[in-house]
Amino acid sequence: MSDLHNISHGSHNLVDPALIELVNQVPTDPGCYLWKNAAGKVLYVGKAKNLRARMRQYVHGTDERIKIPFLMDETAGFDYVVVGSEHEALVLEINLIQQYHPPYNVDLKDDKSYPYIALTKGDVFPALKYTREKHKPSTRYFGPYTDAKSAREMIDIVRKVTPFCVGTCAEWRRVNRLAQSHPDDKDIIQLICAQQGRPCFDFHVGKGPGVCAGEITPQAYAQNVRLVEDFLSGHRGTFISELTAHMHDAAAQLDFEKAGRIKRRLDIIKSLDDKQRVVFPTPLDADFIGFWREETIAGACIFLVREGRVIRNCEFILDKGNDVPEQELVSGFVKRYYEQTADIPLEVNIPVEVVDAQALEEWLSTKRGRKVVLHVPQRGEKAHLASMASTNAHHALMRYELRSGYDDKRTNDALMQLESALALDGPPLRIECFDISTIHGKHTVASMVVFTAGKPDTSQYRRFKIKTPLTEANDVVSMAEVMERRYGPQRMADERFGKKPDLLILDGGKPQLNAARKQLAELGVDIPMAGLAKSDEELFVLWDDAPVVLPSGSASLYLVKQVRDEAHRFAITFHRELRDKAMTVSLLDEIDGVGATRKKALKKAFGSMKKLRAASLEEIAAVPGIPQAVAQNVYETLRAWDAELAKTRKRAATGK
Repeated sequence: MSDLHNISHGSHNLVDPALIELVNQVPTDPGCYLWKNAAGKVLYVGKAKNLRARMRQYVHGTDERIKIPFLMDETAGFDYVVVGSEHEALVLEINLIQQYHPPYNVDLKDDKSYPYIALTKGDVFPALKYTREKHKPSTRYFGPYTDAKSAREMIDIVRKVTPFCVGTCAEWRRVNRLAQSHPDDKDIIQLICAQQGRPCFDFHVGKGPGVCAGEITPQAYAQNVRLVEDFLSGHRGTFISELTAHMHDAAAQLDFEKAGRIKRRLDIIKSLDDKQRVVFPTPLDADFIGFWREETIAGACIFLVREGRVIRNCEFILDKGNDVPEQELVSGFVKRYYEQTADIPLEVNIPVEVVDAQALEEWLSTKRGRKVVLHVPQRGEKAHLASMASTNAHHALMRYELRSGYDDKRTNDALMQLESALALDGPPLRIECFDISTIHGKHTVASMVVFTAGKPDTSQYRRFKIKTPLTEANDVVSMAEVMERRYGPQRMADERFGKKPDLLILDGGKPQLNAARKQLAELGVDIPMAGLAKSDEELFVLWDDAPVVLPSGSASLYLVKQVRDEAHRFAITFHRELRDKAMTVSLLDEIDGVGATRKKALKKAFGSMKKLRAASLEEIAAVPGIPQAVAQNVYETLRAWDAELAKTRKRAATGK
């Protein structure tokens, strides 16, 4: 291990040569590396098959992840640990992330201790406990549960199915203390309890097994422990078979009271299974993990499928989103979650392939004791369940944002960051953004969207048809026209257009920005403005030749992109409406038998092309002056056009 955290370096684009030289001395063995800041705080933990080659990608700028320049800006040194294999490196990486919680690694947003159900297998008579701690090696933990109520309810259900002790029972604690104080007398604990014990209340109501009164031997109780483990693991087939056999044996021996008790337990399991959706006809044991990402935050949802049934789901909020690659987010979460749980299935379904899949499979298989595979479902019921997990992750994220006020805080941060980055007089409470949409100068339109206090204000949206004759696309000319029409004296005095904006954003670079500046100068209107480049997400400003680069993952960049994307969507929608309308109206001119008179009759009868396209053959033929043959031509042509339009829109939506 090497401690080099006193090395510092300079700018965003240039790493200190001394740091590069030290990286060149790192061995080529597998291991983990820890980037640190000047104060020695760990910023990021990573693993590698070849430490030197991997770390060189950071200092030479060949790692293209968005966060890397910002990480290296803060980095002043590093540590590294050499291990024997990639699998050992993965295990060490997980432990180091758990120890240091580095800000550049994927972690849970709410880093609280999640509840578990603990089975104290180290005791003579194990008990179930609700706990948030997970550290005793002699205890088996089930979870984590993201809902404390669900964990407590599960303990109650288990005890209705199989009489079992709980850690909160005073009599169980007394028996446990007795067993711990007399470790050589464990075989006679039952006899001592039978002579001196006091039956607890749960024993009287059928939820306790009677340990406190010596009603059950450690050997018989061990059978209950095994059944409880199977039940909590979701493996209930053997459990149900054994209970059913016991019920039949009791009935054959005319012990109908015992048979009735077992029947009630089986009914409880059946009612529980009725609530759980059967998704696979085979006894599949698998987890399905779905994600929903926003700029700087993400939701994760896991469906736990055991014996073909979804037995429960867990939801988490992550502190990274679109600011890290999806593969890194998925890999980081898999490590974080399965480090916390012992309930590992034979198959883990994830949305994308991850680079370290082989190492993850080896690690999970070691923890499980059997081969575990990572799988990316593509079709069928598995893909459907994976999609449902993503949908639930989306809802979990929305609930978190509403509960925590995340959106309001992020919006306030964004406005303050924009004020500082663009040298504004105050937070831009009203932002107007314009976008031009055209195809070779035809049906050129502009959209204006308005964000008030960081939120879309749809009542203030406006659309403009460009009147300047154009033979080809010319965003600069179009932008100048829109500026004059929006910020001319008449419109500025029109209350329906609202007050003057605090910030004007144009979808484009320097040419659009200069065109808008020139037009506003002629109108005598002074508005702070910026042009947003499509490729590098850079903001061009009038007071500096160099563009303003907002930090990746920042609230301000998220807001600016949201404004730009909304303007683009609004412009495209308007452009498509005009294009579709023009194309459908011109169709009538191309249909045999439809001249000016019949075209006028059709327009008069239906009022719009939309209603004509929706009309049946009989309705078209009923129009005065439209023969049956002409009506047939109109109907078939419109159907063919609708089919082609649907295909075009599908291709536009899917990119295929």
